[in-house]
Amino acid sequence: MTSQPTESSSSGIGDAATPAVADRAAFQAELDRLRAREKAHTREGDAIAAARRRLPMVEVDPRTPLTGTDGPVPLIDIFDGRSQLIAYYHMWHIGRPAAEQCEGCTFSTSQANELSYLHSRDVSYAIFYEGPYEEISRYRDFLGYTAPCYSVPQDSVDRLIADRHFGILACYLRDGDQVYETYWTTGRGNEVMAPSYGLLDRTVYGRQESWEDSPEGWPQRWGSKGGQFQLNGRPTVQWQRIQAGLDDDLGPMPDGWTRCPCSLHTRR
Repeated sequence: MTSQPTESSSSGIGDAATPAVADRAAFQAELDRLRAREKAHTREGDAIAAARRRLPMVEVDPRTPLTGTDGPVPLIDIFDGRSQLIAYYHMWHIGRPAAEQCEGCTFSTSQANELSYLHSRDVSYAIFYEGPYEEISRYRDFLGYTAPCYSVPQDSVDRLIADRHFGILACYLRDGDQVYETYWTTGRGNEVMAPSYGLLDRTVYGRQESWEDSPEGWPQRWGSKGGQFQLNGRPTVQWQRIQAGLDDDLGPMPDGWTRCPCSLHTRR
């Protein structure tokens, strides 16, 4: 039986310190000073986006095969007739249960489900998994993803990853029968996929992570090596599915695949 998260692990922040109390005028004056910095930050973000739109691009084989619901599908078909594609490359621990799948990738992809606004700009979105389709499709169903999901066969990894790693967000442009990569990012660059972080940054206690510059007495309950995306030993977003009675069984490891050899699991 799967254990449930304890009350203490998901409870509030308790008796943490609080900001000084001010009257409305003093509060607004401080906020106005901060707002000037926020506006400058927004304008700098606009300038960076403008530079991003002027980057060169690199050609990618449009026939690179991936695996979907109906079997092999070429990269160019994943554009679904649109001119652009955003793809998130999801790490995967082959043969491991749902609770042991990448908490950071799950954090990112679980928050990118509404695609109509992207589609209105002629942009498709898909998740490209490092693992076998049989496993990742069960994970997709368990988490309730609406975004298209594909497995990247071993023979296609080098063509798409190109000496990088899974856990990247990449953008592509289709020009007729040709496909080009126009941008990629990883690490904190992937935070654009997670509106919950942007919202937490607006709250008084922020993300409550140990690296943040917060006043003394502020709660900092989370580290920065994956634990910030977990609750009671599994990706946080999985718990509400477990509590709803959904099955997180990923089934037997598919033929032709070997169990995940990463240090996370080989040291157990």
